[in-house]
Amino acid sequence: MKLDTFVLILVCVIAGMVATFWLAAMLLAAFQVPFGALALLPAALVGYILYRVIAERVGNAEEDHYDGMNH
Repeated sequence: MKLDTFVLILVCVIAGMVATFWLAAMLLAAFQVPFGALALLPAALVGYILYRVIAERVGNAEEDHYDGMNH
């Protein structure tokens, strides 16, 4: 990857982060959300991802190749 492409990607990512943080700060100031409630959003996202991963692993027949073995 060329250096100018890498720098362009880096600038776009940083600009997106700054815009996201600014928008979140404006929304939190407008609605006066308590700081502790902010921890619930990432926790809910992690919980949902864990649920989806576990549900996929349990429900996938291809992952059960050891179930038919006799010990």
